[in-house]
Amino acid sequence: MAQYRYKAFNAEGAALEGVVSAQSEREAARQLERRGLSVVAVRAVEAGAARKARGRASPLRQRDLILAFHELATLLGAGVGLAEAVAAQVRSVRHPQLLAAFEGIAAGLRQGQAFSTALEAAGLPLPRYVATVVRSGEKSGLLGRALHDVVEQMEYDQSVRAEIRQALTYPAVLVCAGLGAVVMMFTFVVPKFATLLKRADDLPWLAAAVLNTGMFLRQWFPAVLVLLAALIAGLFVRLRNPDTRARWFEALERLPVLGAWRVESETATWARVLSTLLTNRVPLMDALGLARASVIAPGRRARLEEVSRNVRNGIPLADALEEQQTLTATGYNLIRVGERSGELPSMLQSLARLCEDSGRTRMKQFLALLEPVAILLIGGAIGVIMIGIILAITSANDIAV
Repeated sequence: MAQYRYKAFNAEGAALEGVVSAQSEREAARQLERRGLSVVAVRAVEAGAARKARGRASPLRQRDLILAFHELATLLGAGVGLAEAVAAQVRSVRHPQLLAAFEGIAAGLRQGQAFSTALEAAGLPLPRYVATVVRSGEKSGLLGRALHDVVEQMEYDQSVRAEIRQALTYPAVLVCAGLGAVVMMFTFVVPKFATLLKRADDLPWLAAAVLNTGMFLRQWFPAVLVLLAALIAGLFVRLRNPDTRARWFEALERLPVLGAWRVESETATWARVLSTLLTNRVPLMDALGLARASVIAPGRRARLEEVSRNVRNGIPLADALEEQQTLTATGYNLIRVGERSGELPSMLQSLARLCEDSGRTRMKQFLALLEPVAILLIGGAIGVIMIGIILAITSANDIAV
């Protein structure tokens, strides 16, 4: 079915423009006439133009993926057939990459492929556990529920990232503004008092340090800016490397307050992913491997890999986790109870909620400490500059303090 752009007038004489889907140009005109419109022009929309109209070449966001799969899960849950639900997504999605992916999935379904196979061939940037959960949903005949669980997990992952960004936004702005103020004072205010270096024979060391630093920054200001830009660019490049980010996250676990928050955040993510996989009847060993992939810290991932080996050798999951010291005492008890009662997925969900709540509390504690510490450090730096200037003035004029 192709798309046709039309121009027409309604019964009140108002000019209308839009796009209609039809098998041919004549069928498009008939559809418009049945609506009571007077058709002026109908022309086919080229495939490339349609894609461009539906979406620009912007990066595919996680939110776009979540929305598309949420709509698909809702359609399947309402009893719509899989092929029809995918075709509806082809008509509704706006991003070119998503449009191409769903068109490929629709073509794969028409050729007799399983949805999970077509989804993997689409090349969408989805978490690793998505394909396994979808495959398990197909085997159990509960594909709609499996997609709903996938959407919930992806929404949780996105909410964690959003909380971290939101929590660090104000401290980051505060630190950047403070550093900017310090640099501006050293570069433009302190050099105004540079003549005091020539007039005073014996300046206090703090005054001399402040004035000399200001003169140095004033003289080499372009070079300092280039150096700072290079440092920021280098830091940005390093942070884009997943291995570097993983090592930095692991280093954070050794810090007070922030370290406990990182451990609980990792534990919550691991427990939630494992619960989602087990709920959708993924075998335990496969689920442990996929849940381990959601953990960022290399050391913790290695310990969880050892847990998988021990479980494969017949050791209960709770005992294997306790041997590797990966969770808290509460976590071991919840998993042990879940194994004995056959309710391991629900116990893992409870563990995830406990860690999420505790992690949010620790994040608030960290922010409560970070903001005053940042204010004190920036205020202290500005105070040192002002004291150095005052000492220089009083020493140059022989004023006893």
